[in-house]
Amino acid sequence: MAPMAEDAGRGTPQVAVSAQKKDPPVISKERTPNDPPPRSPLDIFKSLRPLTASGAVRDIVAGVQLAAMNIPQALGYTKIAGTPIVTGFYTLLFPLIAFAAFGSSRYLVVAADSATAAILAGGVSTLAPLGSPHYVELAGMVALMTAGLLLIARLLRLGFLADFMSQTALVGFLTGVGFQVAIAVLPQMLGVETTSRRSVVQLYQVVKQLGSVNAIALAMSAVVVALIFGMRWISPKLPGSLVAVVGAIAASVMWHLASRGVAVIGHVEGGLPDFGIPHATWSEFEVLVPIAGSCFVMIVAQSAATARVYAQRNHEELDEDADIVGLAAANAAAALSGTFVVNGSPTQTAMVESCGARSQMAQISTAACVAIVLLFLTKPIEYLPRCALGAMVFVIAVRLIDIRALRKIGIESPGEMQLAVATAAVVVLVGVEQGIIFAMLVSLLRVVRYSYHPHTAVLTREEHSWALNPVKRGVVTQPGIVVYRFSATLFYANAGFFAEEVRLLCEPASPRVRWVIVDCGAINHVDYSAARMLIALHQDLEREGVELELAHVDFNLRADLDRHGVCKAIGPDHIYSKLRHAITKLQEQNPNVE
Repeated sequence: MAPMAEDAGRGTPQVAVSAQKKDPPVISKERTPNDPPPRSPLDIFKSLRPLTASGAVRDIVAGVQLAAMNIPQALGYTKIAGTPIVTGFYTLLFPLIAFAAFGSSRYLVVAADSATAAILAGGVSTLAPLGSPHYVELAGMVALMTAGLLLIARLLRLGFLADFMSQTALVGFLTGVGFQVAIAVLPQMLGVETTSRRSVVQLYQVVKQLGSVNAIALAMSAVVVALIFGMRWISPKLPGSLVAVVGAIAASVMWHLASRGVAVIGHVEGGLPDFGIPHATWSEFEVLVPIAGSCFVMIVAQSAATARVYAQRNHEELDEDADIVGLAAANAAAALSGTFVVNGSPTQTAMVESCGARSQMAQISTAACVAIVLLFLTKPIEYLPRCALGAMVFVIAVRLIDIRALRKIGIESPGEMQLAVATAAVVVLVGVEQGIIFAMLVSLLRVVRYSYHPHTAVLTREEHSWALNPVKRGVVTQPGIVVYRFSATLFYANAGFFAEEVRLLCEPASPRVRWVIVDCGAINHVDYSAARMLIALHQDLEREGVELELAHVDFNLRADLDRHGVCKAIGPDHIYSKLRHAITKLQEQNPNVE
Protein backbone atom coordinates (compact mmCIF):
# COMPACT_ATOMS: atom_id res chain seq x y z
CA MET A 1 0.00 0.00 0.00
CA ALA A 2 1.48 3.38 -1.02
CA PRO A 3 1.40 6.08 1.61
CA MET A 4 -1.15 8.85 1.10
CA ALA A 5 -0.02 12.35 0.18
CA GLU A 6 -2.86 13.74 2.31
CA ASP A 7 -4.29 12.27 5.49
CA ALA A 8 -7.94 11.33 5.73
CA GLY A 9 -9.43 13.65 8.33
CA ARG A 10 -7.95 16.27 10.55
CA GLY A 11 -4.22 16.83 10.54
CA THR A 12 -2.11 17.76 13.51
CA PRO A 13 -1.62 21.49 14.10
CA GLN A 14 2.01 22.46 13.90
CA VAL A 15 2.94 23.92 17.28
CA ALA A 16 6.25 25.67 17.67
CA VAL A 17 7.86 25.12 21.04
CA SER A 18 10.20 27.87 22.07
CA ALA A 19 12.25 28.56 25.10
CA GLN A 20 10.44 30.29 27.91
CA LYS A 21 10.97 34.02 27.73
CA LYS A 22 9.94 36.83 29.96
CA ASP A 23 7.39 39.25 28.60
CA PRO A 24 8.97 42.48 27.41
CA PRO A 25 8.33 45.50 29.60
CA VAL A 26 5.29 47.59 28.73
CA ILE A 27 6.39 50.86 27.19
CA SER A 28 3.98 53.76 27.50
CA LYS A 29 3.75 56.28 24.73
CA GLU A 30 2.18 59.65 24.21
CA ARG A 31 -1.23 59.66 22.57
CA THR A 32 -1.32 61.08 19.06
CA PRO A 33 -4.26 62.85 17.39
CA ASN A 34 -4.77 59.81 15.14
CA ASP A 35 -5.21 57.37 18.03
CA PRO A 36 -8.81 56.23 18.71
CA PRO A 37 -10.38 57.72 21.83
CA PRO A 38 -10.07 55.59 24.97
CA ARG A 39 -13.08 53.36 25.67
CA SER A 40 -15.05 54.18 28.75
CA PRO A 41 -15.76 51.35 31.21
CA LEU A 42 -19.44 52.37 30.94
CA ASP A 43 -19.81 52.85 27.20
CA ILE A 44 -23.47 53.84 26.87
CA PHE A 45 -25.42 54.61 23.69
CA LYS A 46 -22.72 53.06 21.51
CA SER A 47 -25.54 51.57 19.41
CA LEU A 48 -26.18 55.13 18.14
CA ARG A 49 -22.62 56.00 17.17
CA PRO A 50 -21.50 57.22 14.73
CA LEU A 51 -24.63 59.25 13.98
CA THR A 52 -24.78 62.12 11.52
CA ALA A 53 -27.53 64.75 11.23
CA SER A 54 -28.92 63.12 8.07
CA GLY A 55 -28.69 59.68 9.72
CA ALA A 56 -30.57 60.94 12.77
CA VAL A 57 -33.40 62.32 10.63
CA ARG A 58 -33.60 59.04 8.68
CA ASP A 59 -33.74 56.97 11.88
CA ILE A 60 -36.30 59.25 13.55
CA VAL A 61 -38.62 58.87 10.55
CA ALA A 62 -38.09 55.11 10.63
CA GLY A 63 -38.94 55.13 14.35
CA VAL A 64 -42.24 56.88 13.67
CA GLN A 65 -43.07 54.24 11.04
CA LEU A 66 -42.15 51.49 13.50
CA ALA A 67 -44.42 53.03 16.13
CA ALA A 68 -47.32 53.07 13.64
CA MET A 69 -46.84 49.35 13.00
CA ASN A 70 -45.81 48.29 16.50
CA ILE A 71 -48.22 50.10 18.84
CA PRO A 72 -51.28 48.13 17.64
CA GLN A 73 -49.32 44.88 17.92
CA ALA A 74 -48.27 45.79 21.47
CA LEU A 75 -51.96 45.89 22.37
CA GLY A 76 -52.23 42.35 21.05
CA TYR A 77 -49.28 41.15 23.11
CA THR A 78 -51.04 42.30 26.28
CA LYS A 79 -53.89 39.97 25.40
CA ILE A 80 -51.40 37.08 25.15
CA ALA A 81 -49.66 38.11 28.38
CA GLY A 82 -52.94 38.64 30.26
CA THR A 83 -52.04 42.18 31.37
CA PRO A 84 -53.97 45.49 31.00
CA ILE A 85 -53.82 47.23 27.63
CA VAL A 86 -51.67 50.10 28.89
CA THR A 87 -48.82 47.74 29.77
CA GLY A 88 -48.35 47.11 26.05
CA PHE A 89 -47.47 50.79 25.63
CA TYR A 90 -45.05 50.55 28.54
CA THR A 91 -43.08 47.78 26.79
CA LEU A 92 -42.32 50.28 24.00
CA LEU A 93 -41.18 53.04 26.32
CA PHE A 94 -38.37 52.70 28.87
CA PRO A 95 -37.26 49.19 27.81
CA LEU A 96 -36.44 50.52 24.34
CA ILE A 97 -34.40 53.37 25.80
CA ALA A 98 -32.61 51.05 28.25
CA PHE A 99 -31.49 48.70 25.49
CA ALA A 100 -30.40 51.60 23.30
CA ALA A 101 -28.26 52.84 26.21
CA PHE A 102 -26.55 49.57 27.15
CA GLY A 103 -26.89 47.26 24.14
CA SER A 104 -24.62 46.88 21.14
CA SER A 105 -26.89 45.91 18.25
CA ARG A 106 -27.91 48.83 16.06
CA TYR A 107 -31.02 46.99 14.78
CA LEU A 108 -32.44 44.71 17.48
CA VAL A 109 -35.88 45.84 18.70
CA VAL A 110 -36.45 44.86 22.32
CA ALA A 111 -40.14 44.96 23.20
CA ALA A 112 -43.10 42.66 23.91
CA ASP A 113 -42.92 39.30 22.18
CA SER A 114 -45.53 36.58 21.73
CA ALA A 115 -43.29 33.71 22.92
CA THR A 116 -42.28 35.27 26.24
CA ALA A 117 -45.79 36.68 26.73
CA ALA A 118 -47.22 33.17 26.35
CA ILE A 119 -44.65 31.74 28.79
CA LEU A 120 -45.60 34.45 31.29
CA ALA A 121 -49.35 33.88 31.04
CA GLY A 122 -48.97 30.11 31.22
CA GLY A 123 -47.23 30.33 34.60
CA VAL A 124 -48.44 33.45 36.41
CA SER A 125 -52.14 32.79 35.72
CA THR A 126 -52.03 30.05 38.38
CA LEU A 127 -51.15 32.65 41.05
CA ALA A 128 -53.49 35.57 40.32
CA PRO A 129 -56.46 36.48 38.08
CA LEU A 130 -55.45 37.72 34.63
CA GLY A 131 -55.23 41.51 34.42
CA SER A 132 -55.51 42.05 38.18
CA PRO A 133 -53.11 44.44 39.96
CA HIS A 134 -51.47 41.49 41.71
CA TYR A 135 -51.04 39.70 38.39
CA VAL A 136 -49.30 42.77 36.93
CA GLU A 137 -47.01 42.94 39.96
CA LEU A 138 -46.09 39.27 39.58
CA ALA A 139 -45.46 39.85 35.86
CA GLY A 140 -43.11 42.68 36.84
CA MET A 141 -41.33 40.36 39.27
CA VAL A 142 -40.77 37.85 36.46
CA ALA A 143 -39.23 40.64 34.36
CA LEU A 144 -36.99 41.66 37.27
CA MET A 145 -35.89 38.06 37.89
CA THR A 146 -35.23 37.62 34.17
CA ALA A 147 -33.04 40.73 34.26
CA GLY A 148 -31.11 39.22 37.17
CA LEU A 149 -30.60 35.93 35.29
CA LEU A 150 -29.34 37.85 32.27
CA LEU A 151 -26.81 39.71 34.43
CA ILE A 152 -25.65 36.44 36.00
CA ALA A 153 -25.31 34.97 32.51
CA ARG A 154 -23.16 37.93 31.52
CA LEU A 155 -20.92 37.66 34.58
CA LEU A 156 -20.51 33.87 34.30
CA ARG A 157 -20.55 33.84 30.47
CA LEU A 158 -23.55 31.50 30.41
CA GLY A 159 -25.07 32.82 27.20
CA PHE A 160 -24.08 29.57 25.52
CA LEU A 161 -26.98 27.85 27.37
CA ALA A 162 -29.38 29.19 24.78
CA ASP A 163 -27.49 27.26 22.11
CA PHE A 164 -28.91 24.07 23.60
CA MET A 165 -32.23 24.81 21.93
CA SER A 166 -31.85 23.79 18.30
CA GLN A 167 -33.35 25.77 15.44
CA THR A 168 -35.65 22.81 14.80
CA ALA A 169 -36.96 22.84 18.37
CA LEU A 170 -37.38 26.63 18.25
CA VAL A 171 -39.50 26.39 15.07
CA GLY A 172 -41.64 23.71 16.72
CA PHE A 173 -41.98 25.70 19.94
CA LEU A 174 -43.09 28.89 18.17
CA THR A 175 -45.49 26.90 15.99
CA GLY A 176 -47.05 25.43 19.13
CA VAL A 177 -47.32 28.90 20.66
CA GLY A 178 -49.00 30.09 17.46
CA PHE A 179 -51.66 27.37 17.65
CA GLN A 180 -52.18 27.93 21.38
CA VAL A 181 -52.61 31.70 21.03
CA ALA A 182 -54.86 31.39 17.95
CA ILE A 183 -57.19 29.02 19.82
CA ALA A 184 -57.16 31.27 22.90
CA VAL A 185 -58.45 34.33 20.98
CA LEU A 186 -61.14 32.51 18.97
CA PRO A 187 -63.80 33.12 21.67
CA GLN A 188 -63.06 36.85 21.61
CA MET A 189 -63.23 36.98 17.81
CA LEU A 190 -66.58 35.15 17.77
CA GLY A 191 -68.12 36.88 20.77
CA VAL A 192 -68.54 33.71 22.87
CA GLU A 193 -67.33 32.75 26.34
CA THR A 194 -65.03 29.90 27.42
CA THR A 195 -64.08 28.84 30.93
CA SER A 196 -60.88 26.82 30.43
CA ARG A 197 -57.28 27.82 29.71
CA ARG A 198 -56.50 24.44 28.13
CA SER A 199 -56.28 24.81 24.36
CA VAL A 200 -58.09 21.56 23.55
CA VAL A 201 -60.93 22.32 25.98
CA GLN A 202 -61.18 25.90 24.70
CA LEU A 203 -61.52 24.66 21.13
CA TYR A 204 -64.18 22.16 22.19
CA GLN A 205 -66.16 24.87 24.00
CA VAL A 206 -65.95 27.20 20.98
CA VAL A 207 -67.25 24.48 18.64
CA LYS A 208 -70.18 23.82 21.02
CA GLN A 209 -71.16 27.52 20.90
CA LEU A 210 -70.93 28.10 17.15
CA GLY A 211 -74.70 28.62 17.10
CA SER A 212 -74.34 31.56 19.53
CA VAL A 213 -71.70 33.50 17.60
CA ASN A 214 -72.08 37.29 17.58
CA ALA A 215 -72.46 38.14 13.87
CA ILE A 216 -71.08 41.69 14.28
CA ALA A 217 -68.00 40.47 16.16
CA LEU A 218 -67.40 37.75 13.58
CA ALA A 219 -67.73 40.22 10.68
CA MET A 220 -65.39 42.76 12.28
CA SER A 221 -62.82 40.07 13.10
CA ALA A 222 -62.88 38.83 9.50
CA VAL A 223 -62.45 42.37 8.14
CA VAL A 224 -59.51 43.09 10.48
CA VAL A 225 -57.72 39.84 9.56
CA ALA A 226 -58.30 40.41 5.83
CA LEU A 227 -57.18 44.04 6.07
CA ILE A 228 -53.92 43.26 7.88
CA PHE A 229 -53.00 40.34 5.61
CA GLY A 230 -54.08 42.25 2.50
CA MET A 231 -52.02 45.35 3.26
CA ARG A 232 -49.04 43.19 4.19
CA TRP A 233 -49.40 41.37 0.86
CA ILE A 234 -49.33 44.73 -0.95
CA SER A 235 -46.30 45.95 1.04
CA PRO A 236 -44.81 44.90 4.39
CA LYS A 237 -44.19 48.59 5.10
CA LEU A 238 -47.89 49.46 5.17
CA PRO A 239 -49.22 49.80 8.76
CA GLY A 240 -52.10 47.39 8.35
CA SER A 241 -52.59 46.94 12.10
CA LEU A 242 -52.79 50.71 12.63
CA VAL A 243 -55.38 51.10 9.86
CA ALA A 244 -57.36 48.21 11.36
CA VAL A 245 -57.30 49.77 14.85
CA VAL A 246 -58.34 53.21 13.62
CA GLY A 247 -61.08 51.73 11.44
CA ALA A 248 -62.41 49.52 14.25
CA ILE A 249 -62.50 52.44 16.70
CA ALA A 250 -64.29 54.61 14.13
CA ALA A 251 -66.86 51.88 13.44
CA SER A 252 -67.38 51.35 17.17
CA VAL A 253 -68.08 55.05 17.76
CA MET A 254 -70.25 55.58 14.67
CA TRP A 255 -72.47 52.52 15.14
CA HIS A 256 -72.43 52.34 18.96
CA LEU A 257 -71.24 48.75 18.89
CA ALA A 258 -71.02 48.53 22.67
CA SER A 259 -74.80 48.81 22.85
CA ARG A 260 -75.13 45.98 20.30
CA GLY A 261 -73.43 43.35 22.38
CA VAL A 262 -69.88 43.94 21.11
CA ALA A 263 -67.45 44.24 24.04
CA VAL A 264 -64.97 47.13 23.94
CA ILE A 265 -61.69 47.72 25.74
CA GLY A 266 -63.02 50.24 28.23
CA HIS A 267 -61.01 52.64 30.34
CA VAL A 268 -57.27 52.88 29.54
CA GLU A 269 -55.03 54.56 32.09
CA GLY A 270 -53.27 57.53 30.48
CA GLY A 271 -49.99 59.23 31.38
CA LEU A 272 -46.50 57.89 31.93
CA PRO A 273 -46.05 54.86 34.18
CA ASP A 274 -45.31 55.08 37.88
CA PHE A 275 -42.02 53.56 38.95
CA GLY A 276 -41.79 50.98 41.69
CA ILE A 277 -40.19 47.68 42.65
CA PRO A 278 -42.56 44.71 42.24
CA HIS A 279 -43.12 42.42 45.23
CA ALA A 280 -43.96 38.74 45.68
CA THR A 281 -44.19 36.38 48.61
CA TRP A 282 -41.58 33.67 49.04
CA SER A 283 -44.00 30.94 47.92
CA GLU A 284 -44.86 32.97 44.80
CA PHE A 285 -41.18 33.65 44.20
CA GLU A 286 -40.48 29.90 44.08
CA VAL A 287 -43.17 29.45 41.42
CA LEU A 288 -41.86 32.39 39.38
CA VAL A 289 -38.26 31.10 39.19
CA PRO A 290 -38.86 28.50 36.43
CA ILE A 291 -41.03 31.00 34.53
CA ALA A 292 -38.19 33.53 34.58
CA GLY A 293 -35.76 30.77 33.59
CA SER A 294 -37.89 29.87 30.56
CA CYS A 295 -38.10 33.54 29.56
CA PHE A 296 -34.32 33.84 29.97
CA VAL A 297 -33.68 30.94 27.59
CA MET A 298 -36.10 32.26 24.99
CA ILE A 299 -34.71 35.82 25.23
CA VAL A 300 -31.08 34.80 24.81
CA ALA A 301 -31.87 32.31 22.03
CA GLN A 302 -34.02 34.67 19.95
CA SER A 303 -32.18 37.91 20.67
CA ALA A 304 -28.67 36.59 20.06
CA ALA A 305 -29.66 34.89 16.81
CA THR A 306 -31.56 37.96 15.55
CA ALA A 307 -28.84 40.47 16.46
CA ARG A 308 -26.17 38.26 14.86
CA VAL A 309 -28.10 37.93 11.59
CA TYR A 310 -28.63 41.67 11.17
CA ALA A 311 -25.07 42.55 12.20
CA GLN A 312 -23.67 40.16 9.58
CA ARG A 313 -26.11 41.35 6.93
CA ASN A 314 -25.11 44.98 7.45
CA HIS A 315 -21.40 44.36 8.17
CA GLU A 316 -21.69 45.79 11.67
CA GLU A 317 -19.60 44.94 14.72
CA LEU A 318 -21.60 43.13 17.41
CA ASP A 319 -20.76 42.84 21.10
CA GLU A 320 -22.93 39.98 22.37
CA ASP A 321 -21.88 40.56 25.99
CA ALA A 322 -23.09 44.16 25.77
CA ASP A 323 -26.36 42.95 24.26
CA ILE A 324 -26.97 40.67 27.25
CA VAL A 325 -26.42 43.66 29.55
CA GLY A 326 -28.79 45.69 27.36
CA LEU A 327 -31.45 42.97 27.57
CA ALA A 328 -31.03 42.88 31.34
CA ALA A 329 -31.41 46.66 31.52
CA ALA A 330 -34.51 46.53 29.29
CA ASN A 331 -36.20 43.92 31.48
CA ALA A 332 -35.26 45.81 34.65
CA ALA A 333 -36.82 48.93 33.11
CA ALA A 334 -39.93 46.90 32.24
CA ALA A 335 -40.22 45.62 35.80
CA LEU A 336 -39.76 49.04 37.40
CA SER A 337 -42.22 50.73 35.01
CA GLY A 338 -45.07 48.27 35.62
CA THR A 339 -45.00 46.06 32.56
CA PHE A 340 -43.99 42.51 31.63
CA VAL A 341 -40.92 40.79 30.25
CA VAL A 342 -39.49 42.03 26.93
CA ASN A 343 -37.49 40.21 24.30
CA GLY A 344 -35.51 40.82 21.13
CA SER A 345 -38.16 40.35 18.46
CA PRO A 346 -37.18 39.00 15.01
CA THR A 347 -40.36 40.33 13.37
CA GLN A 348 -40.10 43.81 14.85
CA THR A 349 -36.39 43.98 14.04
CA ALA A 350 -37.24 43.12 10.44
CA MET A 351 -39.84 45.91 10.52
CA VAL A 352 -37.41 48.58 11.68
CA GLU A 353 -34.78 47.56 9.13
CA SER A 354 -37.37 47.64 6.34
CA CYS A 355 -38.21 51.19 7.41
CA GLY A 356 -34.61 52.23 6.72
CA ALA A 357 -33.30 52.49 10.30
CA ARG A 358 -29.56 52.10 10.87
CA SER A 359 -29.21 52.71 14.61
CA GLN A 360 -31.10 52.56 17.90
CA MET A 361 -32.12 56.18 17.35
CA ALA A 362 -35.14 54.69 15.57
CA GLN A 363 -36.14 52.83 18.73
CA ILE A 364 -35.73 55.99 20.80
CA SER A 365 -37.98 57.76 18.29
CA THR A 366 -40.55 54.97 18.71
CA ALA A 367 -40.43 55.43 22.49
CA ALA A 368 -41.09 59.17 22.03
CA CYS A 369 -44.15 58.41 19.87
CA VAL A 370 -45.45 56.02 22.53
CA ALA A 371 -45.00 58.69 25.21
CA ILE A 372 -47.13 61.07 23.13
CA VAL A 373 -49.85 58.42 22.76
CA LEU A 374 -49.82 57.76 26.52
CA LEU A 375 -50.11 61.46 27.33
CA PHE A 376 -52.73 62.50 24.78
CA LEU A 377 -54.31 59.64 22.80
CA THR A 378 -55.46 56.90 25.18
CA LYS A 379 -59.12 58.06 25.22
CA PRO A 380 -60.02 56.79 21.70
CA ILE A 381 -58.56 53.36 22.48
CA GLU A 382 -61.36 52.81 25.02
CA TYR A 383 -63.77 52.27 22.08
CA LEU A 384 -61.65 49.56 20.41
CA PRO A 385 -63.79 46.40 20.11
CA ARG A 386 -62.22 43.40 21.84
CA CYS A 387 -62.98 41.25 18.81
CA ALA A 388 -60.76 43.52 16.69
CA LEU A 389 -57.98 43.18 19.26
CA GLY A 390 -58.46 39.41 19.22
CA ALA A 391 -58.24 39.43 15.41
CA MET A 392 -54.89 41.26 15.57
CA VAL A 393 -53.61 38.68 18.05
CA PHE A 394 -54.86 35.94 15.71
CA VAL A 395 -52.73 37.41 12.91
CA ILE A 396 -49.69 37.43 15.19
CA ALA A 397 -50.36 33.79 16.06
CA VAL A 398 -50.72 32.72 12.44
CA ARG A 399 -47.37 34.30 11.61
CA LEU A 400 -45.74 32.16 14.30
CA ILE A 401 -46.90 28.97 12.56
CA ASP A 402 -44.05 28.53 10.09
CA ILE A 403 -45.32 25.81 7.76
CA ARG A 404 -42.65 26.61 5.18
CA ALA A 405 -39.84 26.01 7.68
CA LEU A 406 -41.48 22.81 8.92
CA ARG A 407 -41.80 21.51 5.36
CA LYS A 408 -38.15 22.30 4.65
CA ILE A 409 -37.04 20.53 7.83
CA GLY A 410 -39.16 17.53 6.88
CA ILE A 411 -37.54 17.29 3.44
CA GLU A 412 -33.98 17.56 4.76
CA SER A 413 -34.34 15.70 8.06
CA PRO A 414 -37.55 13.75 8.81
CA GLY A 415 -36.30 12.93 12.32
CA GLU A 416 -35.92 16.60 13.18
CA MET A 417 -39.35 17.25 11.70
CA GLN A 418 -40.78 14.78 14.21
CA LEU A 419 -38.96 16.68 16.99
CA ALA A 420 -40.49 19.99 15.85
CA VAL A 421 -44.02 18.55 15.65
CA ALA A 422 -43.67 16.85 19.05
CA THR A 423 -42.51 20.14 20.59
CA ALA A 424 -45.49 21.98 19.11
CA ALA A 425 -47.83 19.29 20.43
CA VAL A 426 -46.42 19.56 23.97
CA VAL A 427 -46.94 23.34 23.91
CA VAL A 428 -50.57 23.01 22.79
CA LEU A 429 -51.56 19.97 24.87
CA VAL A 430 -49.53 20.50 28.05
CA GLY A 431 -48.23 24.07 28.33
CA VAL A 432 -45.73 26.65 27.15
CA GLU A 433 -43.22 26.19 29.98
CA GLN A 434 -43.29 22.43 29.56
CA GLY A 435 -42.86 22.92 25.82
CA ILE A 436 -39.65 24.91 26.15
CA ILE A 437 -38.22 22.40 28.64
CA PHE A 438 -39.18 19.56 26.30
CA ALA A 439 -37.57 21.36 23.36
CA MET A 440 -34.26 21.80 25.18
CA LEU A 441 -34.19 18.27 26.55
CA VAL A 442 -34.98 16.64 23.21
CA SER A 443 -32.38 18.83 21.46
CA LEU A 444 -29.77 17.70 23.99
CA LEU A 445 -30.82 14.05 23.76
CA ARG A 446 -30.48 14.21 19.99
CA VAL A 447 -26.90 15.46 20.33
CA VAL A 448 -26.13 12.79 22.93
CA ARG A 449 -27.59 10.14 20.63
CA TYR A 450 -25.24 11.14 17.83
CA SER A 451 -22.29 11.09 20.22
CA TYR A 452 -23.39 7.75 21.66
CA HIS A 453 -23.73 6.11 18.25
CA PRO A 454 -21.54 8.18 15.87
CA HIS A 455 -20.68 7.57 12.25
CA THR A 456 -17.92 5.00 11.83
CA ALA A 457 -16.23 3.49 8.77
CA VAL A 458 -13.38 1.35 7.48
CA LEU A 459 -11.12 3.33 5.14
CA THR A 460 -10.00 1.75 1.90
CA ARG A 461 -7.56 3.14 -0.62
CA GLU A 462 -8.74 4.54 -3.93
CA GLU A 463 -6.57 6.10 -6.64
CA HIS A 464 -6.10 9.51 -5.03
CA SER A 465 -8.27 9.39 -1.93
CA TRP A 466 -9.85 7.28 0.78
CA ALA A 467 -13.22 5.55 0.48
CA LEU A 468 -15.54 4.99 3.46
CA ASN A 469 -16.98 1.50 3.93
CA PRO A 470 -19.54 0.16 6.42
CA VAL A 471 -18.12 -1.53 9.51
CA LYS A 472 -18.73 -5.27 9.31
CA ARG A 473 -16.85 -8.50 9.78
CA GLY A 474 -14.30 -9.22 7.05
CA VAL A 475 -13.96 -5.63 5.74
CA VAL A 476 -10.27 -4.64 5.63
CA THR A 477 -8.27 -1.73 4.32
CA GLN A 478 -5.47 -3.96 3.05
CA PRO A 479 -4.73 -7.64 3.66
CA GLY A 480 -3.85 -7.74 7.34
CA ILE A 481 -4.67 -4.08 8.03
CA VAL A 482 -7.85 -2.28 9.10
CA VAL A 483 -8.03 1.53 9.27
CA TYR A 484 -11.05 2.30 11.48
CA ARG A 485 -12.51 5.81 11.67
CA PHE A 486 -14.54 6.87 14.74
CA SER A 487 -16.26 10.25 14.25
CA ALA A 488 -16.90 11.49 17.79
CA THR A 489 -15.31 12.24 21.13
CA LEU A 490 -14.57 8.97 22.93
CA PHE A 491 -16.25 8.93 26.33
CA TYR A 492 -17.92 6.58 28.78
CA ALA A 493 -21.20 6.27 26.87
CA ASN A 494 -19.77 5.24 23.50
CA ALA A 495 -16.63 3.41 24.68
CA GLY A 496 -18.43 0.05 24.59
CA PHE A 497 -19.68 0.70 21.05
CA PHE A 498 -16.10 1.53 19.97
CA ALA A 499 -14.66 -1.67 21.48
CA GLU A 500 -17.47 -3.80 20.04
CA GLU A 501 -16.83 -2.59 16.48
CA VAL A 502 -13.05 -2.99 16.74
CA ARG A 503 -13.46 -6.55 18.00
CA LEU A 504 -15.93 -7.26 15.18
CA LEU A 505 -13.33 -6.16 12.62
CA CYS A 506 -10.73 -8.45 14.21
CA GLU A 507 -12.86 -11.60 14.27
CA PRO A 508 -11.37 -14.54 12.35
CA ALA A 509 -11.60 -13.87 8.65
CA SER A 510 -9.60 -14.25 5.49
CA PRO A 511 -7.19 -12.53 5.34
CA ARG A 512 -6.34 -12.43 9.02
CA VAL A 513 -6.18 -8.96 10.63
CA ARG A 514 -2.80 -8.18 12.20
CA TRP A 515 -3.04 -4.41 12.68
CA VAL A 516 -5.92 -2.10 13.59
CA ILE A 517 -5.14 1.56 12.97
CA VAL A 518 -7.69 3.87 14.62
CA ASP A 519 -8.07 7.16 12.73
CA CYS A 520 -8.49 9.59 15.65
CA GLY A 521 -8.98 12.68 13.48
CA ALA A 522 -12.45 13.33 14.91
CA ILE A 523 -11.61 12.27 18.49
CA ASN A 524 -10.66 15.40 20.41
CA HIS A 525 -11.04 14.06 23.95
CA VAL A 526 -10.85 10.77 25.85
CA ASP A 527 -12.27 10.48 29.37
CA TYR A 528 -11.25 8.11 32.18
CA SER A 529 -13.72 5.35 31.27
CA ALA A 530 -12.79 5.42 27.58
CA ALA A 531 -9.09 5.31 28.49
CA ARG A 532 -9.63 2.18 30.59
CA MET A 533 -11.44 0.64 27.62
CA LEU A 534 -8.53 1.40 25.27
CA ILE A 535 -6.03 -0.21 27.61
CA ALA A 536 -8.21 -3.33 28.04
CA LEU A 537 -8.85 -3.49 24.29
CA HIS A 538 -5.12 -3.27 23.56
CA GLN A 539 -4.42 -6.13 25.97
CA ASP A 540 -7.17 -8.32 24.47
CA LEU A 541 -6.01 -7.70 20.91
CA GLU A 542 -2.38 -8.30 21.86
CA ARG A 543 -3.28 -11.76 23.19
CA GLU A 544 -4.89 -12.49 19.81
CA GLY A 545 -1.82 -11.31 17.88
CA VAL A 546 -3.32 -8.01 16.75
CA GLU A 547 -1.53 -4.67 17.24
CA LEU A 548 -3.53 -1.53 18.07
CA GLU A 549 -2.23 1.67 16.47
CA LEU A 550 -3.60 5.21 17.04
CA ALA A 551 -3.14 7.72 14.19
CA HIS A 552 -4.13 11.34 13.66
CA VAL A 553 -3.48 12.03 17.36
CA ASP A 554 -3.15 15.79 17.90
CA PHE A 555 -1.45 17.39 20.88
CA ASN A 556 -4.69 17.81 22.89
CA LEU A 557 -5.67 14.16 22.48
CA ARG A 558 -2.07 13.10 23.18
CA ALA A 559 -2.25 14.97 26.50
CA ASP A 560 -5.40 13.00 27.44
CA LEU A 561 -3.76 9.70 26.47
CA ASP A 562 -0.63 10.53 28.49
CA ARG A 563 -2.63 11.60 31.56
CA HIS A 564 -4.69 8.40 31.57
CA GLY A 565 -1.72 6.09 30.95
CA VAL A 566 -2.84 4.95 27.49
CA CYS A 567 0.41 5.96 25.78
CA LYS A 568 2.44 3.98 28.30
CA ALA A 569 0.19 0.90 28.00
CA ILE A 570 0.02 0.84 24.19
CA GLY A 571 3.53 2.16 23.67
CA PRO A 572 4.50 5.60 22.37
CA ASP A 573 5.79 4.04 19.15
CA HIS A 574 2.23 2.93 18.33
CA ILE A 575 0.82 6.49 18.44
CA TYR A 576 1.20 8.77 15.40
CA SER A 577 0.38 12.34 14.50
CA LYS A 578 -0.32 11.38 10.85
CA LEU A 579 -2.07 8.41 9.33
CA ARG A 580 0.57 8.08 6.64
CA HIS A 581 3.27 7.77 9.32
CA ALA A 582 1.57 4.64 10.68
CA ILE A 583 1.22 3.12 7.21
CA THR A 584 4.83 3.93 6.29
CA LYS A 585 6.09 2.27 9.47
CA LEU A 586 4.12 -0.89 8.73
CA GLN A 587 5.56 -0.97 5.21
CA GLU A 588 9.12 -0.58 6.50
CA GLN A 589 8.80 -3.21 9.24
CA ASN A 590 6.74 -5.65 7.17
CA PRO A 591 7.89 -5.84 3.54
CA ASN A 592 4.98 -8.12 2.68
CA VAL A 593 2.52 -5.26 3.29
CA GLU A 594 1.69 -3.58 -0.02
